[in-house]
Amino acid sequence: MANAPVSPHLTPLPTSSPPKHGTVPSKQVIFSPKHQTLRRSSSLSPLASSLALPINVDYLRREFGSDGVSFEGIGDSCVVKMRMENGSAASLMLPGGLITSYKPLMWHGGTVEVLHTTVEEGPNGEAVVRGGVSMGLSCVGEGGSSSSWSSDKWALLNLRGSAEKYIQLELVSVGPKDMVEVKCLVTLQQDLLGSEIVITNPGSSSLELSGSVITHLTVSTPDAAYAVGLQGSSYRRRQPLVSDFSIVPPDFAEEKTLGSWARKGFDGLFPASWDRRDGNADIDDELAEEGEEDDDCAQMTEKMCRIYTDPPRQLTIMDRGRRNSVVLRRSGFDELYVFSPGSDHEWYGKYAYVCVGPAAMLKPVILGPGGVWTGAQYLYNPNL
Repeated sequence: MANAPVSPHLTPLPTSSPPKHGTVPSKQVIFSPKHQTLRRSSSLSPLASSLALPINVDYLRREFGSDGVSFEGIGDSCVVKMRMENGSAASLMLPGGLITSYKPLMWHGGTVEVLHTTVEEGPNGEAVVRGGVSMGLSCVGEGGSSSSWSSDKWALLNLRGSAEKYIQLELVSVGPKDMVEVKCLVTLQQDLLGSEIVITNPGSSSLELSGSVITHLTVSTPDAAYAVGLQGSSYRRRQPLVSDFSIVPPDFAEEKTLGSWARKGFDGLFPASWDRRDGNADIDDELAEEGEEDDDCAQMTEKMCRIYTDPPRQLTIMDRGRRNSVVLRRSGFDELYVFSPGSDHEWYGKYAYVCVGPAAMLKPVILGPGGVWTGAQYLYNPNL
């Protein structure tokens, strides 16, 4: 376990996109105040307004709308649409905070969707959206007190940037605040989509943070998908994250070694559920299998779920069926979550995806009193 670094501000510093051969240049793009601001709330609090259900879409349009940002009401939710001048676009849902779309500009001059989402009917007849990019966090304090988030209660606090340079949404968590304060920055650039979470511990005792950013990347089939850059990285086999936004094929629950934990839900991800008090010692032993990646271009054909404990800062997911790739870069997180549903599903269908994301699962983050921790994922587009 490592002490979390203290961040003096809320500004992410993603590097510009890496060249196609995978080398990340040292030049950084800093989101400074001198950049043009689209709209900024001055009188009425956007937090108070956007919390009302149904969300006040007219207020959001009036306060934050611009040539690069628009708002569309869908039931009790609102879709925030961002679009750069070069055509790259992304969408995010409020209050859920789920990033449902990222369409970067491609080598052929058009845009292509790289995130995988599904829309299903909920228990009350409502539309339920899953997949995309979401965050799941767990916080444990002294005495075992805990709290958790699954990216389902966020409000728009601020919006910065311009369609020419970048668009940045600042979200604030509206869940329980008895332990921590949580903010999230979602940033769209011409060749980047960033997700940064900032956690502040206002208390007088240390906290233990666990969780991950989970990205469902759409592929033609996992058989045509390859993880590039993991050779030599150690991993441990663990259960896939099951949250409100995750997509897990039903046949996973049919397997003996997967059934018990696939139904545990979100709590099955975190260390408190690994202490064998649930009577699943045999399953825990099997899932704790360790290994080392021996292929620098690993095909993701088989069903697998791994946490890489010493991964490189950058990973490329290449899909030969769609002829594109996505580069993932992480910051703040020491581990990497990789999940494949396997290739025994329909091409370009519901389970044609792979999951990746920076994580703090096996080695939680220790956040001291008054400390601030920042963890981030950046999706780069190398296809220009």
